[in-house]
Amino acid sequence: MTAVPTDMPARWIHACGLEAFDRRTIVAVNLLGQDVILIRDADRFFAAERACPHEGADLAHGRCSGGSLFCPRHSAWFDLQDGAVSPGWSFPALRIYPVRVIGDGLWIDLSDVAP
Repeated sequence: MTAVPTDMPARWIHACGLEAFDRRTIVAVNLLGQDVILIRDADRFFAAERACPHEGADLAHGRCSGGSLFCPRHSAWFDLQDGAVSPGWSFPALRIYPVRVIGDGLWIDLSDVAP
């Protein structure tokens, strides 16, 4: 695993290389026991919990468009900036994790995940 750059807190985790997005826009990973999806939307990258907070659908099978992640089960969508669910749904927001691109790698801050 790539070492944490010296200017970053220890809970930033190297999630994957950017080449993982060569043929996909959503990449599923498990980091520190947490199932996470990494999402590329044009030139922006995001990270979120993998299970939909509504019925637990696997969001790795969803789709991304215009800053939103669409659930493959019920077509609700989540704002990738803050995890807010689309109008008309009343369930918790999707957990979004801070992301940084450093060199050719994607790093995620999992500091709010229990060890």
